[in-house]
Amino acid sequence: MFAVPSLFFALTLRNVFYCLPIAMADFESFVNRWQTAGVLDAEAARRIRAYENEQQKPSGLRWQGLVALILGAILLACGVALFVSAHWDKISPGARFAVVLAMVSVFHLGGAWTRERFRGLSTALHAVGTLSTGAAIALVGQIFNIEEHWPAAVLMWALAALAGWILLRDEAQQTLTLLLFPAWIFSEFVYYAEGHIGEDVFVGRFMIVWAVLYLTFFLGSKRKIVHGILFVAAAIAAKAGTVILLEGWSSWGDKTYISLGLQTWGWVDFAAIPLLFAVFKFRKSAIPVAAAIAFSAALPWCQRSWTESYNYGDVHNSSVRYEPNLAAHALVAAFAVFIIWWGFRHLSPVLAGLGVLWFAIAALWLSFSHLFGDFSRVLVSQILEAAAALFVVWWGVRLANKILVNLGVVGFAIVVVWFYFSDIFDKLDRSLGLIGIGILFLAGGWALERTRRNLMAGMKKADVSAQEDK
Repeated sequence: MFAVPSLFFALTLRNVFYCLPIAMADFESFVNRWQTAGVLDAEAARRIRAYENEQQKPSGLRWQGLVALILGAILLACGVALFVSAHWDKISPGARFAVVLAMVSVFHLGGAWTRERFRGLSTALHAVGTLSTGAAIALVGQIFNIEEHWPAAVLMWALAALAGWILLRDEAQQTLTLLLFPAWIFSEFVYYAEGHIGEDVFVGRFMIVWAVLYLTFFLGSKRKIVHGILFVAAAIAAKAGTVILLEGWSSWGDKTYISLGLQTWGWVDFAAIPLLFAVFKFRKSAIPVAAAIAFSAALPWCQRSWTESYNYGDVHNSSVRYEPNLAAHALVAAFAVFIIWWGFRHLSPVLAGLGVLWFAIAALWLSFSHLFGDFSRVLVSQILEAAAALFVVWWGVRLANKILVNLGVVGFAIVVVWFYFSDIFDKLDRSLGLIGIGILFLAGGWALERTRRNLMAGMKKADVSAQEDK
């Protein structure tokens, strides 16, 4: 039952990815890498930059126009949806079908009419038309009482987006295609696994592995809109998938486990298909995808049980609770460190920044666990957060970025002040606590500011030396 959709998905998505235009990496990242390795000298790097800058086309839409188009497309789609829903019950079935056809065709016709005059507006209208196609598919099923299998509607929507991408070759249609095909396979699995133990585990695994694939294979791409939207969607999906996996194999009621056949197809969908695409099409994503598979496969098993006692008047009772163990915390932190390392290796500050944020959240999460005593737990978590702040400082020095240095210094100061108020202040007399916070602000502030100025001065000297070498 689930095999045919999965195989069809694999074959279709293979064609989808091979339709991808070869993304040219940003020449600046390669020039910097070759210059650091000693392959290029400063003069050769300068001439390459000058040549490439001359080849660049004049900039298109400014960000204000782009924001206006995006917001206009969203508001237009929402307005149409609200208007149709408000009058839906008053419209006959024939008129409903006509409205659905008009809703899709008008946007695409408008996009075709404006394609030569205003390319940005045309792209926005076609995108709204493809989005409307999803609503149209659902509405046609309702109008004619078609037998319900809602994942098939997602497949039809994905095929419409794929057709738009093939015909238009624009970033909006490409983005919708790359989002809708995984959404379809996700919907098919959920449809058959609903109500069984292990459904959430495979859902979380699917979200994490596909998110890591999307986070990494567009690094350095010229298609900034595709990269930006997929990066944000994948970052959210990776975090959500991790939270889902931390629930482990817990269940309520008389649920049964997912059948062996469905588990097999679950492994194919979240592990085999992304890994095959990464190995044969996007080799730079093979290692992150393999790491994500190992991470998501192990995380649900990292659970511990403990007994919690509670009293209600004269009634004493206890219950067994389950929560992630120390291995789960270590796995999440280690995977965050891997993301940071991969971002640095591929000169992607955004990916490295996502890893730093992930690590900081993992450290904060540790402070709410029951693994250690209260003081030890908070101390360990805040040491990790301080380490993340110091890493941001080091990162800023390495990139000669004053904003990152200042951000890391402020983050370190917040961690120190938070530790004092949460674990030291309430253990002292009020007067001693105030004296301590005064000393902390004076001495600590002076030390941090002196360190920050020394770092800034060192960065300035390094910049001057680099300019002199050129």
